[in-house]
Amino acid sequence: MTFRPVASAELTRALVIKLRHHGDVLLTTPVFSALKRFAPQCEIDALIYDETAEMLTGHPDIAQIHTIGRNLRKRGAGERLRREWRLFESLRARHYDLIVHLTGSWRGAWLARGLRPRYSVASFSPLLPPGRLWADSFTRLAPTPPLGNRHTVECHLDALRALGIQPPADARRLVFEPGEDARSRIAALLAPYNIPPGQLIHIHPASRWMFKAWHVAGYAELIANLEERGYRTVLTTGPALREMELAKEIIGCCRIAPIDLSGRLTLKQLGAVIASARLSVCVDSVPMHMAAALGTPVVALFGPSNENEWGPWQVPQRVLVSGHTCRPCRLDGCGGGKVSECMTALRSADVLAAIEGLLAETA
Repeated sequence: MTFRPVASAELTRALVIKLRHHGDVLLTTPVFSALKRFAPQCEIDALIYDETAEMLTGHPDIAQIHTIGRNLRKRGAGERLRREWRLFESLRARHYDLIVHLTGSWRGAWLARGLRPRYSVASFSPLLPPGRLWADSFTRLAPTPPLGNRHTVECHLDALRALGIQPPADARRLVFEPGEDARSRIAALLAPYNIPPGQLIHIHPASRWMFKAWHVAGYAELIANLEERGYRTVLTTGPALREMELAKEIIGCCRIAPIDLSGRLTLKQLGAVIASARLSVCVDSVPMHMAAALGTPVVALFGPSNENEWGPWQVPQRVLVSGHTCRPCRLDGCGGGKVSECMTALRSADVLAAIEGLLAETA
């Protein structure tokens, strides 16, 4: 079959599907930017889980955000069917010319068949070749490198490349907009601390998966060293109980307590904190990607996951990893035991040195 690139004039509406977690959705934002750059007249929609919607609201190149309840499967069959049909009807009314499916979910394949766009593309791993039914659901397939050494952002953009759309370098930035309400709220929360400009350092110690976390003693020592050097530290976590318990443990071990905003912020407010900071210290988690989107320098601690695949994207950074030859193993802790030795082996002195080096570099 002769390859024919998609023509810009052929696209009036497109749908990008990413049914994954918050960070995964944020890493799709360059797809919208690059597609809009290619076809300025095209209205580009997103289909994502409802809990991840804040990752995309405020993106200037997204026309509509369609959402699916992640817990829809827990409802009765009749309610699920009604909601699925309403979603399908709302998508069909948009008359898409293009569907870009960025996960292995069968929902994208069924939508590509049911909505019948002129063009549709899906990513796949050559290690797991798609079956005939899957492959025949799309007009193009975009292979992703099998070794995990290509960044996820570029893998997403490969779906456009499979259509003959070459994303320009300046359209590959992550996009996240906290919004004025969140910025004002955070400014009010931080005002009583009278923090000098450039002296706030953000620390987000947790992830949805705790096997990616560093140890309490390391965070406590790091916070003390930064506070003694004249920086103010602000500690954030998500609202999950285990994340807030981690923050409580860290604060209980600190000689000098950080500003504690753990469990108190919306995602947009968390973004506003990160935007206010001189530097952000994170594990592999959505706040790390938010910092990259907001241009805040990042010191990132990586263990079982692959920094080449998931590291901070296009932002001043230091990535710390251990010398364990087994990483990145992608396992949920050594032996599946929920604790990763490649994370606990990282030294506070090395993290502090990385912070100081990055601060000097970005001064």
